[in-house]
Amino acid sequence: MDNQDLIIVLVVLAGVLVLFALNRWRYDVVALIALLILVILGVIDGEDAFMGFAHPAVITVAAVLVVTRGLVHSGLIDVVTKAISKAGENFAVQLTVLTVTVAVLSAFMNNIGAMALMLPIAIRIARKSDRSPSIYLMPIAFGSLLGGLITLIGTPPNIIIAMARAENGGSPFSMFDFAPVGIPVTILGLLFIILLGWRLIPQREDVEAGQLIANVKDYITELTVPKESVIVGKRVMEISRLSDSEVVIMALIRGRQIYRAPSAYKLIRPNDTLVVKGCTENIKTLIEDLGIQLHEEREFDEDITSSEEIELAEVVISQNSLMVGRTVRGLRLHDRYGLNLLAISRQGRDIAGRLDSTSLKEGDLLLIQGPRETLSSASTSLGLIPLASGDISLGRQKRIYLALAIFAVGILTAAFDYLPIAVAIMVVAVVMLMTGIVPMKDLYTSIDWPIIILLGAMIPVGAAFDDVGGTTLIADLILNAGSVMTPYVAVAVIMVVSMLLSNILNNAAVAVVMAPLAIEIANKMSVSADPMLMAVAIGASCAFMTPIGHQSNTLVMGPGGYRFTDYWPMGLPMQLLVMVVALPSIFLVWPF
Repeated sequence: MDNQDLIIVLVVLAGVLVLFALNRWRYDVVALIALLILVILGVIDGEDAFMGFAHPAVITVAAVLVVTRGLVHSGLIDVVTKAISKAGENFAVQLTVLTVTVAVLSAFMNNIGAMALMLPIAIRIARKSDRSPSIYLMPIAFGSLLGGLITLIGTPPNIIIAMARAENGGSPFSMFDFAPVGIPVTILGLLFIILLGWRLIPQREDVEAGQLIANVKDYITELTVPKESVIVGKRVMEISRLSDSEVVIMALIRGRQIYRAPSAYKLIRPNDTLVVKGCTENIKTLIEDLGIQLHEEREFDEDITSSEEIELAEVVISQNSLMVGRTVRGLRLHDRYGLNLLAISRQGRDIAGRLDSTSLKEGDLLLIQGPRETLSSASTSLGLIPLASGDISLGRQKRIYLALAIFAVGILTAAFDYLPIAVAIMVVAVVMLMTGIVPMKDLYTSIDWPIIILLGAMIPVGAAFDDVGGTTLIADLILNAGSVMTPYVAVAVIMVVSMLLSNILNNAAVAVVMAPLAIEIANKMSVSADPMLMAVAIGASCAFMTPIGHQSNTLVMGPGGYRFTDYWPMGLPMQLLVMVVALPSIFLVWPF
Protein backbone atom coordinates (compact mmCIF):
# COMPACT_ATOMS: atom_id res chain seq x y z
CA MET A 1 0.00 0.00 0.00
CA ASP A 2 1.26 3.53 -0.76
CA ASN A 3 0.46 7.05 0.45
CA GLN A 4 -2.25 7.40 -2.17
CA ASP A 5 -4.11 4.44 -0.69
CA LEU A 6 -3.71 5.94 2.77
CA ILE A 7 -5.23 9.23 1.63
CA ILE A 8 -8.11 7.43 -0.08
CA VAL A 9 -8.93 5.39 3.02
CA LEU A 10 -8.68 8.44 5.31
CA VAL A 11 -11.02 10.46 3.07
CA VAL A 12 -13.53 7.60 2.78
CA LEU A 13 -13.44 6.91 6.52
CA ALA A 14 -13.84 10.60 7.33
CA GLY A 15 -16.84 10.71 4.99
CA VAL A 16 -18.30 7.67 6.73
CA LEU A 17 -17.95 9.30 10.15
CA VAL A 18 -19.56 12.52 8.91
CA LEU A 19 -22.50 10.66 7.35
CA PHE A 20 -22.91 8.58 10.50
CA ALA A 21 -23.03 11.76 12.58
CA LEU A 22 -25.49 13.52 10.24
CA ASN A 23 -27.75 10.46 10.44
CA ARG A 24 -29.30 11.18 7.02
CA TRP A 25 -28.71 7.69 5.62
CA ARG A 26 -28.86 4.36 7.38
CA TYR A 27 -25.63 3.12 8.92
CA ASP A 28 -25.59 -0.08 6.91
CA VAL A 29 -26.04 1.75 3.60
CA VAL A 30 -23.21 4.18 4.40
CA ALA A 31 -20.88 1.32 5.40
CA LEU A 32 -21.71 -0.67 2.27
CA ILE A 33 -21.06 2.36 0.02
CA ALA A 34 -17.69 2.92 1.71
CA LEU A 35 -16.74 -0.72 1.16
CA LEU A 36 -17.69 -0.60 -2.52
CA ILE A 37 -15.78 2.65 -3.08
CA LEU A 38 -12.60 1.12 -1.65
CA VAL A 39 -13.08 -1.99 -3.78
CA ILE A 40 -13.64 0.05 -6.96
CA LEU A 41 -10.56 2.18 -6.24
CA GLY A 42 -8.47 -0.94 -5.73
CA VAL A 43 -7.67 -0.41 -2.05
CA ILE A 44 -9.53 -3.59 -1.09
CA ASP A 45 -9.17 -6.67 -3.27
CA GLY A 46 -12.46 -7.64 -4.88
CA GLU A 47 -12.13 -11.22 -3.69
CA ASP A 48 -11.87 -10.01 -0.08
CA ALA A 49 -14.70 -7.48 -0.29
CA PHE A 50 -17.27 -9.54 1.53
CA MET A 51 -15.03 -11.58 3.81
CA GLY A 52 -16.32 -9.47 6.69
CA PHE A 53 -19.64 -11.28 6.57
CA ALA A 54 -17.83 -14.51 7.47
CA HIS A 55 -16.12 -12.86 10.44
CA PRO A 56 -16.82 -14.63 13.78
CA ALA A 57 -18.07 -11.35 15.28
CA VAL A 58 -20.79 -11.06 12.62
CA ILE A 59 -21.83 -14.69 13.03
CA THR A 60 -21.92 -14.34 16.81
CA VAL A 61 -24.06 -11.18 16.74
CA ALA A 62 -26.56 -12.85 14.38
CA ALA A 63 -26.73 -15.96 16.58
CA VAL A 64 -27.23 -13.85 19.74
CA LEU A 65 -30.21 -12.14 18.11
CA VAL A 66 -31.78 -15.52 17.27
CA VAL A 67 -31.19 -16.74 20.82
CA THR A 68 -32.78 -13.55 22.15
CA ARG A 69 -35.89 -14.31 20.10
CA GLY A 70 -35.87 -17.83 21.56
CA LEU A 71 -35.85 -16.54 25.13
CA VAL A 72 -38.79 -14.31 24.29
CA HIS A 73 -40.77 -17.14 22.66
CA SER A 74 -40.07 -19.51 25.55
CA GLY A 75 -42.38 -17.56 27.87
CA LEU A 76 -39.56 -16.31 30.10
CA ILE A 77 -40.50 -12.71 29.49
CA ASP A 78 -44.10 -13.33 30.56
CA VAL A 79 -42.82 -14.61 33.90
CA VAL A 80 -40.56 -11.58 34.29
CA THR A 81 -43.42 -9.25 33.38
CA LYS A 82 -45.75 -10.70 35.99
CA ALA A 83 -43.04 -10.53 38.66
CA ILE A 84 -42.23 -6.90 37.91
CA SER A 85 -45.90 -5.92 37.91
CA LYS A 86 -45.94 -6.71 41.64
CA ALA A 87 -43.39 -4.01 42.45
CA GLY A 88 -45.99 -1.97 44.35
CA GLU A 89 -46.49 1.79 44.38
CA ASN A 90 -43.20 2.91 45.98
CA PHE A 91 -41.21 4.74 43.32
CA ALA A 92 -37.78 3.73 44.62
CA VAL A 93 -38.77 0.06 44.62
CA GLN A 94 -40.28 0.34 41.14
CA LEU A 95 -37.20 2.03 39.68
CA THR A 96 -34.86 -0.45 41.38
CA VAL A 97 -36.78 -3.46 40.05
CA LEU A 98 -36.98 -2.04 36.52
CA THR A 99 -33.34 -0.97 36.18
CA VAL A 100 -31.85 -4.06 37.84
CA THR A 101 -34.04 -6.38 35.75
CA VAL A 102 -33.15 -4.72 32.45
CA ALA A 103 -29.45 -4.77 33.38
CA VAL A 104 -29.54 -8.50 34.18
CA LEU A 105 -31.45 -9.28 30.98
CA SER A 106 -29.05 -7.17 28.95
CA ALA A 107 -26.10 -9.17 30.24
CA PHE A 108 -27.42 -12.39 28.72
CA MET A 109 -29.36 -11.21 25.68
CA ASN A 110 -29.08 -8.37 23.22
CA ASN A 111 -29.45 -5.15 25.24
CA ILE A 112 -31.70 -3.53 22.63
CA GLY A 113 -34.01 -6.53 22.82
CA ALA A 114 -34.02 -6.35 26.62
CA MET A 115 -34.88 -2.66 26.44
CA ALA A 116 -37.74 -3.25 24.02
CA LEU A 117 -39.16 -5.89 26.35
CA MET A 118 -39.01 -3.65 29.41
CA LEU A 119 -40.42 -0.50 27.80
CA PRO A 120 -44.13 -1.44 27.89
CA ILE A 121 -43.76 -2.75 31.43
CA ALA A 122 -42.30 0.57 32.59
CA ILE A 123 -45.08 2.48 30.83
CA ARG A 124 -47.72 0.36 32.50
CA ILE A 125 -46.17 0.99 35.93
CA ALA A 126 -46.01 4.73 35.24
CA ARG A 127 -49.68 4.80 34.25
CA LYS A 128 -50.81 2.85 37.29
CA SER A 129 -48.74 5.05 39.62
CA ASP A 130 -49.93 8.27 37.92
CA ARG A 131 -46.35 9.42 37.34
CA SER A 132 -44.62 10.85 34.31
CA PRO A 133 -43.06 8.05 32.25
CA SER A 134 -40.02 10.26 31.64
CA ILE A 135 -38.62 9.41 35.07
CA TYR A 136 -38.79 5.68 34.29
CA LEU A 137 -37.78 5.31 30.67
CA MET A 138 -34.38 7.00 30.49
CA PRO A 139 -33.17 5.10 33.59
CA ILE A 140 -34.06 1.73 32.10
CA ALA A 141 -32.45 2.72 28.79
CA PHE A 142 -29.22 3.54 30.63
CA GLY A 143 -29.60 0.35 32.68
CA SER A 144 -29.69 -1.71 29.49
CA LEU A 145 -26.41 -0.13 28.35
CA LEU A 146 -24.78 -0.87 31.70
CA GLY A 147 -25.93 -4.50 31.74
CA GLY A 148 -24.45 -5.08 28.31
CA LEU A 149 -20.98 -4.41 29.73
CA ILE A 150 -20.99 -7.54 31.88
CA THR A 151 -20.68 -10.39 29.36
CA LEU A 152 -19.30 -11.07 25.93
CA ILE A 153 -22.76 -11.34 24.34
CA GLY A 154 -24.34 -8.35 26.08
CA THR A 155 -23.52 -5.93 23.29
CA PRO A 156 -21.89 -6.16 19.82
CA PRO A 157 -18.81 -4.04 20.76
CA ASN A 158 -17.75 -6.70 23.28
CA ILE A 159 -17.85 -9.37 20.59
CA ILE A 160 -15.86 -7.18 18.20
CA ILE A 161 -13.26 -6.44 20.89
CA ALA A 162 -12.91 -10.14 21.71
CA MET A 163 -12.26 -11.03 18.07
CA ALA A 164 -9.81 -8.13 17.71
CA ARG A 165 -7.78 -9.58 20.55
CA ALA A 166 -7.68 -12.95 18.79
CA GLU A 167 -6.52 -11.31 15.56
CA ASN A 168 -3.71 -9.66 17.52
CA GLY A 169 -2.22 -13.02 18.34
CA GLY A 170 -4.00 -13.81 21.59
CA SER A 171 -7.08 -15.79 22.42
CA PRO A 172 -10.47 -14.05 22.27
CA PHE A 173 -11.94 -12.73 25.48
CA SER A 174 -14.20 -15.35 27.04
CA MET A 175 -17.81 -15.01 28.17
CA PHE A 176 -17.16 -13.48 31.57
CA ASP A 177 -13.82 -11.72 31.01
CA PHE A 178 -15.74 -8.44 30.86
CA ALA A 179 -17.46 -9.02 34.21
CA PRO A 180 -14.68 -7.87 36.62
CA VAL A 181 -14.95 -4.40 35.07
CA GLY A 182 -18.55 -4.50 33.91
CA ILE A 183 -20.09 -5.57 37.23
CA PRO A 184 -18.72 -2.73 39.41
CA VAL A 185 -19.51 -0.21 36.68
CA THR A 186 -23.06 -1.57 36.42
CA ILE A 187 -23.67 -1.70 40.19
CA LEU A 188 -22.45 1.82 40.88
CA GLY A 189 -24.13 3.13 37.74
CA LEU A 190 -27.47 1.66 38.83
CA LEU A 191 -27.05 3.09 42.34
CA PHE A 192 -26.43 6.52 40.85
CA ILE A 193 -29.53 6.25 38.63
CA ILE A 194 -31.78 5.05 41.46
CA LEU A 195 -30.58 7.46 44.15
CA LEU A 196 -29.79 10.63 42.22
CA GLY A 197 -29.73 10.30 38.43
CA TRP A 198 -33.50 10.22 37.86
CA ARG A 199 -33.75 13.62 39.60
CA LEU A 200 -31.60 15.14 36.84
CA ILE A 201 -33.99 14.12 34.06
CA PRO A 202 -36.06 17.03 32.72
CA GLN A 203 -39.59 15.84 33.47
CA ARG A 204 -42.13 16.43 30.75
CA GLU A 205 -45.28 17.34 32.64
CA ASP A 206 -47.21 17.51 29.38
CA VAL A 207 -46.60 13.76 28.97
CA GLU A 208 -49.10 12.41 31.46
CA ALA A 209 -48.68 8.86 32.65
CA GLY A 210 -52.40 8.28 32.48
CA GLN A 211 -52.54 9.38 28.86
CA LEU A 212 -49.20 8.21 27.49
CA ILE A 213 -49.93 6.13 24.40
CA ALA A 214 -53.35 5.43 25.91
CA ASN A 215 -54.94 6.60 22.69
CA VAL A 216 -52.48 4.43 20.80
CA LYS A 217 -52.80 1.35 22.95
CA ASP A 218 -56.52 1.48 23.57
CA TYR A 219 -58.50 -0.10 20.78
CA ILE A 220 -61.70 -2.03 20.30
CA THR A 221 -61.66 -5.69 19.35
CA GLU A 222 -63.92 -8.73 19.47
CA LEU A 223 -63.33 -11.81 21.61
CA THR A 224 -65.18 -15.11 21.27
CA VAL A 225 -66.23 -17.15 24.31
CA PRO A 226 -65.68 -20.90 23.66
CA LYS A 227 -67.68 -23.43 25.62
CA GLU A 228 -64.60 -24.36 27.68
CA SER A 229 -64.14 -20.80 29.00
CA VAL A 230 -64.36 -20.22 32.75
CA ILE A 231 -66.82 -17.36 32.23
CA VAL A 232 -69.51 -19.48 30.57
CA GLY A 233 -72.56 -19.22 32.84
CA LYS A 234 -71.05 -16.31 34.73
CA ARG A 235 -72.32 -12.74 34.77
CA VAL A 236 -70.56 -9.83 33.06
CA MET A 237 -69.66 -8.29 36.42
CA GLU A 238 -67.68 -11.43 37.36
CA ILE A 239 -65.14 -10.82 34.59
CA SER A 240 -63.30 -8.29 36.77
CA ARG A 241 -63.13 -10.84 39.59
CA LEU A 242 -61.74 -13.61 37.39
CA SER A 243 -59.10 -11.45 35.66
CA ASP A 244 -56.81 -8.61 36.72
CA SER A 245 -57.02 -7.02 33.27
CA GLU A 246 -58.42 -3.51 32.94
CA VAL A 247 -60.78 -3.56 29.97
CA VAL A 248 -64.20 -2.12 29.20
CA ILE A 249 -66.94 -4.48 27.97
CA MET A 250 -68.60 -2.25 25.38
CA ALA A 251 -71.04 -4.77 23.96
CA LEU A 252 -72.08 -8.41 23.97
CA ILE A 253 -73.10 -10.02 20.65
CA ARG A 254 -75.27 -13.15 20.65
CA GLY A 255 -76.23 -14.26 17.17
CA ARG A 256 -77.81 -11.24 15.54
CA GLN A 257 -78.62 -9.57 18.87
CA ILE A 258 -76.30 -6.82 20.10
CA TYR A 259 -76.39 -5.79 23.78
CA ARG A 260 -74.67 -2.42 23.99
CA ALA A 261 -73.25 -1.60 27.44
CA PRO A 262 -74.57 -4.94 28.72
CA SER A 263 -75.99 -5.17 32.21
CA ALA A 264 -73.58 -6.31 34.90
CA TYR A 265 -75.98 -9.20 35.57
CA LYS A 266 -76.07 -10.40 31.96
CA LEU A 267 -75.21 -14.11 31.75
CA ILE A 268 -72.46 -15.15 29.33
CA ARG A 269 -73.14 -18.13 27.08
CA PRO A 270 -70.93 -20.25 24.76
CA ASN A 271 -70.12 -18.59 21.42
CA ASP A 272 -70.98 -15.13 22.71
CA THR A 273 -68.81 -12.34 21.34
CA LEU A 274 -67.49 -9.67 23.69
CA VAL A 275 -66.63 -6.28 22.21
CA VAL A 276 -63.90 -4.93 24.50
CA LYS A 277 -61.79 -1.81 24.68
CA GLY A 278 -58.37 -1.81 26.31
CA CYS A 279 -54.65 -1.88 25.75
CA THR A 280 -52.96 -4.85 24.09
CA GLU A 281 -51.35 -6.00 27.33
CA ASN A 282 -54.63 -6.06 29.26
CA ILE A 283 -56.48 -7.84 26.46
CA LYS A 284 -53.73 -10.45 26.32
CA THR A 285 -54.14 -10.96 30.09
CA LEU A 286 -57.92 -11.22 29.72
CA ILE A 287 -57.57 -13.88 27.02
CA GLU A 288 -55.13 -15.94 29.09
CA ASP A 289 -57.11 -15.66 32.36
CA LEU A 290 -60.55 -16.41 30.96
CA GLY A 291 -59.75 -18.89 28.21
CA ILE A 292 -61.33 -16.79 25.48
CA GLN A 293 -59.92 -16.05 22.05
CA LEU A 294 -59.70 -13.44 19.33
CA HIS A 295 -62.70 -13.41 17.03
CA GLU A 296 -62.00 -15.56 13.98
CA GLU A 297 -63.33 -12.95 11.60
CA ARG A 298 -61.91 -9.59 10.69
CA GLU A 299 -61.16 -6.98 13.36
CA PHE A 300 -60.43 -3.83 11.42
CA ASP A 301 -59.93 -4.47 7.74
CA GLU A 302 -62.07 -6.41 5.32
CA ASP A 303 -59.09 -7.23 3.11
CA ILE A 304 -57.58 -9.51 5.75
CA THR A 305 -59.19 -12.95 5.48
CA SER A 306 -60.56 -14.97 8.36
CA SER A 307 -58.05 -17.75 7.83
CA GLU A 308 -55.14 -15.57 8.89
CA GLU A 309 -54.33 -14.97 12.52
CA ILE A 310 -54.31 -11.27 13.25
CA GLU A 311 -51.98 -9.47 15.63
CA LEU A 312 -51.61 -5.93 16.82
CA ALA A 313 -48.16 -4.68 17.66
CA GLU A 314 -46.78 -1.49 19.11
CA VAL A 315 -43.57 -0.48 17.41
CA VAL A 316 -41.12 2.39 17.52
CA ILE A 317 -39.63 3.84 14.35
CA SER A 318 -35.87 3.31 14.63
CA GLN A 319 -33.19 5.66 13.41
CA ASN A 320 -32.55 3.39 10.41
CA SER A 321 -36.20 2.91 9.44
CA LEU A 322 -37.41 3.19 5.87
CA MET A 323 -40.43 5.06 7.23
CA VAL A 324 -38.55 8.14 8.46
CA GLY A 325 -39.66 11.20 6.50
CA ARG A 326 -42.31 9.28 4.55
CA THR A 327 -46.08 8.87 4.81
CA VAL A 328 -48.15 5.72 5.03
CA ARG A 329 -49.77 6.65 1.72
CA GLY A 330 -46.37 7.00 0.07
CA LEU A 331 -45.19 3.70 1.55
CA ARG A 332 -48.40 1.93 0.49
CA LEU A 333 -48.19 0.19 3.85
CA HIS A 334 -51.21 -2.02 3.37
CA ASP A 335 -50.66 -2.91 -0.29
CA ARG A 336 -46.96 -3.73 0.05
CA TYR A 337 -46.69 -5.08 3.59
CA GLY A 338 -50.23 -6.10 4.55
CA LEU A 339 -50.21 -3.76 7.55
CA ASN A 340 -52.78 -1.28 8.83
CA LEU A 341 -51.64 1.78 10.80
CA LEU A 342 -54.15 2.38 13.57
CA ALA A 343 -52.55 5.20 15.57
CA ILE A 344 -49.43 7.32 16.01
CA SER A 345 -47.99 8.78 19.21
CA ARG A 346 -45.19 11.35 19.07
CA GLN A 347 -43.39 12.33 22.28
CA GLY A 348 -46.32 11.04 24.30
CA ARG A 349 -49.03 12.87 22.36
CA ASP A 350 -51.54 11.34 19.99
CA ILE A 351 -51.30 12.51 16.39
CA ALA A 352 -54.63 13.87 15.21
CA GLY A 353 -55.82 14.16 11.64
CA ARG A 354 -55.33 11.82 8.71
CA LEU A 355 -52.73 9.21 9.63
CA ASP A 356 -52.00 8.19 6.05
CA SER A 357 -50.72 11.67 5.18
CA THR A 358 -48.67 12.24 8.36
CA SER A 359 -44.93 12.45 7.79
CA LEU A 360 -43.33 9.92 10.11
CA LYS A 361 -40.33 10.65 12.32
CA GLU A 362 -37.68 8.67 14.17
CA GLY A 363 -38.95 7.67 17.61
CA ASP A 364 -42.65 7.77 16.66
CA LEU A 365 -44.71 5.11 18.39
CA LEU A 366 -47.10 3.25 16.09
CA LEU A 367 -49.91 0.78 16.60
CA ILE A 368 -50.01 -1.52 13.58
CA GLN A 369 -52.16 -4.49 12.66
CA GLY A 370 -51.47 -7.38 10.34
CA PRO A 371 -51.30 -11.15 9.87
CA ARG A 372 -48.88 -12.91 12.18
CA GLU A 373 -47.15 -14.50 9.19
CA THR A 374 -46.09 -11.14 7.78
CA LEU A 375 -46.09 -8.75 10.74
CA SER A 376 -42.64 -9.65 12.06
CA SER A 377 -40.89 -9.73 8.69
CA ALA A 378 -42.54 -6.49 7.56
CA SER A 379 -41.52 -4.76 10.79
CA THR A 380 -37.94 -5.87 10.26
CA SER A 381 -37.94 -4.71 6.64
CA LEU A 382 -39.29 -1.32 7.63
CA GLY A 383 -36.84 -0.86 10.51
CA LEU A 384 -39.44 -0.95 13.28
CA ILE A 385 -38.60 -1.98 16.83
CA PRO A 386 -41.49 -4.00 18.31
CA LEU A 387 -42.55 -3.56 21.89
CA ALA A 388 -42.69 -7.30 22.41
CA SER A 389 -44.69 -7.30 25.61
CA GLY A 390 -47.49 -5.36 24.00
CA ASP A 391 -48.58 -7.71 21.24
CA ILE A 392 -51.20 -10.43 21.40
CA SER A 393 -49.68 -13.84 20.78
CA LEU A 394 -51.88 -16.81 21.49
CA GLY A 395 -51.20 -20.49 21.59
CA ARG A 396 -47.51 -19.99 22.24
CA GLN A 397 -46.28 -22.90 24.29
CA LYS A 398 -44.22 -21.94 27.32
CA ARG A 399 -40.90 -23.80 27.29
CA ILE A 400 -38.95 -21.75 29.77
CA TYR A 401 -36.94 -24.51 31.40
CA LEU A 402 -35.91 -26.08 28.10
CA ALA A 403 -34.84 -22.73 26.67
CA LEU A 404 -32.86 -21.83 29.79
CA ALA A 405 -31.21 -25.26 29.87
CA ILE A 406 -30.12 -24.99 26.22
CA PHE A 407 -28.87 -21.46 26.79
CA ALA A 408 -26.99 -22.38 29.99
CA VAL A 409 -25.21 -25.33 28.34
CA GLY A 410 -24.11 -23.08 25.48
CA ILE A 411 -22.84 -20.40 27.86
CA LEU A 412 -20.92 -22.93 29.96
CA THR A 413 -19.26 -24.54 26.93
CA ALA A 414 -18.04 -21.09 25.90
CA ALA A 415 -17.08 -20.04 29.43
CA PHE A 416 -14.89 -23.13 29.89
CA ASP A 417 -13.41 -22.76 26.39
CA TYR A 418 -14.83 -26.07 25.21
CA LEU A 419 -16.15 -24.31 22.11
CA PRO A 420 -15.41 -20.88 20.62
CA ILE A 421 -18.12 -18.39 21.51
CA ALA A 422 -19.28 -18.05 17.90
CA VAL A 423 -19.75 -21.82 17.62
CA ALA A 424 -21.36 -22.17 21.07
CA ILE A 425 -23.96 -19.46 20.48
CA MET A 426 -24.68 -20.76 16.99
CA VAL A 427 -25.26 -24.25 18.43
CA VAL A 428 -27.70 -22.75 20.94
CA ALA A 429 -29.54 -20.95 18.13
CA VAL A 430 -29.73 -24.10 15.99
CA VAL A 431 -30.97 -26.26 18.89
CA MET A 432 -33.64 -23.66 19.68
CA LEU A 433 -34.73 -23.87 16.05
CA MET A 434 -34.75 -27.68 16.05
CA THR A 435 -36.80 -27.83 19.26
CA GLY A 436 -39.28 -25.24 18.00
CA ILE A 437 -38.46 -22.66 20.67
CA VAL A 438 -37.67 -20.31 17.81
CA PRO A 439 -40.24 -20.87 15.04
CA MET A 440 -38.55 -21.49 11.72
CA LYS A 441 -40.44 -18.54 10.21
CA ASP A 442 -38.79 -16.24 12.77
CA LEU A 443 -35.22 -17.32 11.99
CA TYR A 444 -34.37 -14.48 9.64
CA THR A 445 -36.82 -11.90 10.97
CA SER A 446 -35.20 -12.10 14.42
CA ILE A 447 -31.88 -10.85 13.03
CA ASP A 448 -31.26 -7.11 12.90
CA TRP A 449 -29.92 -7.09 9.35
CA PRO A 450 -28.76 -3.43 9.33
CA ILE A 451 -26.33 -4.28 12.15
CA ILE A 452 -25.12 -7.38 10.28
CA ILE A 453 -24.59 -5.39 7.07
CA LEU A 454 -22.85 -2.64 9.03
CA LEU A 455 -20.42 -5.06 10.65
CA GLY A 456 -19.83 -7.10 7.50
CA ALA A 457 -19.00 -3.94 5.53
CA MET A 458 -17.04 -2.06 8.20
CA ILE A 459 -14.72 -4.94 9.12
CA PRO A 460 -12.93 -4.91 5.69
CA VAL A 461 -12.92 -1.09 5.77
CA GLY A 462 -11.32 -1.14 9.22
CA ALA A 463 -8.81 -3.75 8.06
CA ALA A 464 -7.91 -1.60 5.06
CA PHE A 465 -7.42 1.39 7.35
CA ASP A 466 -4.96 -0.69 9.36
CA ASP A 467 -3.21 -2.15 6.30
CA VAL A 468 -2.47 1.24 4.71
CA GLY A 469 -0.95 2.54 7.93
CA GLY A 470 -3.90 4.59 9.16
CA THR A 471 -3.87 3.19 12.68
CA THR A 472 -0.10 3.78 12.91
CA LEU A 473 -0.56 7.39 11.79
CA ILE A 474 -3.35 8.13 14.30
CA ALA A 475 -1.49 6.30 17.07
CA ASP A 476 1.61 8.43 16.45
CA LEU A 477 -0.48 11.59 16.53
CA ILE A 478 -2.03 10.62 19.86
CA LEU A 479 1.30 9.62 21.39
CA ASN A 480 3.04 12.76 20.14
CA ALA A 481 0.24 15.00 21.42
CA GLY A 482 1.04 14.15 25.04
CA SER A 483 4.48 14.96 26.36
CA VAL A 484 4.00 12.49 29.23
CA MET A 485 1.77 9.89 27.61
CA THR A 486 1.98 6.91 29.91
CA PRO A 487 0.05 3.69 29.30
CA TYR A 488 -2.41 4.75 32.01
CA VAL A 489 -3.06 8.07 30.31
CA ALA A 490 -3.38 6.31 26.94
CA VAL A 491 -6.11 4.03 28.31
CA ALA A 492 -8.01 7.06 29.62
CA VAL A 493 -7.65 8.87 26.29
CA ILE A 494 -8.89 5.82 24.37
CA MET A 495 -11.92 5.52 26.66
CA VAL A 496 -12.78 9.23 26.33
CA VAL A 497 -12.46 9.17 22.53
CA SER A 498 -14.59 6.00 22.33
CA MET A 499 -17.25 7.58 24.55
CA LEU A 500 -17.39 10.77 22.50
CA LEU A 501 -17.66 8.85 19.24
CA SER A 502 -20.32 6.49 20.62
CA ASN A 503 -22.63 9.42 21.30
CA ILE A 504 -22.84 10.26 17.61
CA LEU A 505 -21.96 6.96 15.89
CA ASN A 506 -23.22 3.41 16.08
CA ASN A 507 -21.38 1.67 18.92
CA ALA A 508 -20.43 -1.33 16.76
CA ALA A 509 -18.81 1.01 14.22
CA VAL A 510 -16.89 2.72 17.03
CA ALA A 511 -15.53 -0.63 18.19
CA VAL A 512 -14.50 -1.59 14.64
CA VAL A 513 -12.56 1.67 14.21
CA MET A 514 -11.09 2.00 17.72
CA ALA A 515 -10.00 -1.61 18.38
CA PRO A 516 -7.11 -1.63 15.84
CA LEU A 517 -6.07 1.83 17.06
CA ALA A 518 -5.95 0.64 20.67
CA ILE A 519 -3.83 -2.35 19.65
CA GLU A 520 -1.44 -0.15 17.66
CA ILE A 521 -0.94 2.25 20.58
CA ALA A 522 -0.26 -0.70 22.91
CA ASN A 523 2.27 -2.15 20.47
CA LYS A 524 4.10 1.17 20.16
CA MET A 525 4.28 1.41 23.95
CA SER A 526 5.35 -2.25 24.19
CA VAL A 527 2.59 -3.04 26.68
CA SER A 528 -0.36 -5.42 26.76
CA ALA A 529 -3.26 -4.36 24.57
CA ASP A 530 -5.86 -5.83 26.95
CA PRO A 531 -6.41 -2.69 29.09
CA MET A 532 -6.80 -0.55 25.99
CA LEU A 533 -9.23 -2.99 24.36
CA MET A 534 -11.26 -3.00 27.56
CA ALA A 535 -11.30 0.80 27.46
CA VAL A 536 -12.75 0.65 23.94
CA ALA A 537 -15.37 -1.89 25.06
CA ILE A 538 -16.51 0.34 27.94
CA GLY A 539 -16.36 3.58 25.98
CA ALA A 540 -18.14 2.28 22.88
CA SER A 541 -21.07 1.02 24.94
CA CYS A 542 -21.55 4.09 27.15
CA ALA A 543 -23.50 6.48 24.93
CA PHE A 544 -25.47 8.30 27.61
CA MET A 545 -25.51 11.87 26.29
CA THR A 546 -27.64 11.71 23.13
CA PRO A 547 -30.65 9.78 21.84
CA ILE A 548 -28.84 8.73 18.65
CA GLY A 549 -25.77 7.01 20.09
CA HIS A 550 -27.60 3.82 21.01
CA GLN A 551 -30.93 2.36 19.95
CA SER A 552 -32.02 1.93 23.57
CA ASN A 553 -31.89 5.71 23.92
CA THR A 554 -33.77 6.18 20.66
CA LEU A 555 -36.39 3.66 21.72
CA VAL A 556 -37.49 5.73 24.73
CA MET A 557 -37.33 9.17 23.12
CA GLY A 558 -40.87 9.15 21.71
CA PRO A 559 -42.72 7.36 24.53
CA GLY A 560 -40.86 9.43 27.15
CA GLY A 561 -41.50 12.71 25.40
CA TYR A 562 -37.77 13.54 25.56
CA ARG A 563 -36.00 16.20 23.55
CA PHE A 564 -32.50 15.79 22.14
CA THR A 565 -30.98 17.88 24.95
CA ASP A 566 -32.73 15.97 27.76
CA TYR A 567 -30.13 13.19 27.82
CA TRP A 568 -26.97 15.00 28.88
CA PRO A 569 -28.06 16.25 32.37
CA MET A 570 -28.01 12.65 33.62
CA GLY A 571 -25.82 11.27 30.82
CA LEU A 572 -22.75 13.44 31.47
CA PRO A 573 -22.48 12.52 35.17
CA MET A 574 -23.05 8.89 34.15
CA GLN A 575 -20.13 8.96 31.74
CA LEU A 576 -17.87 10.59 34.32
CA LEU A 577 -18.91 7.99 36.90
CA VAL A 578 -18.21 5.17 34.46
CA MET A 579 -14.69 6.49 33.89
CA VAL A 580 -14.03 6.89 37.61
CA VAL A 581 -15.07 3.29 38.26
CA ALA A 582 -13.91 1.60 35.07
CA LEU A 583 -10.34 2.92 34.83
CA PRO A 584 -9.13 1.64 38.25
CA SER A 585 -10.96 -1.64 37.62
CA ILE A 586 -9.22 -2.08 34.27
CA PHE A 587 -5.80 -1.31 35.76
CA LEU A 588 -6.42 -3.77 38.60
CA VAL A 589 -7.77 -6.67 36.53
CA TRP A 590 -5.83 -6.16 33.27
CA PRO A 591 -2.27 -5.05 34.10
CA PHE A 592 0.12 -3.85 31.41
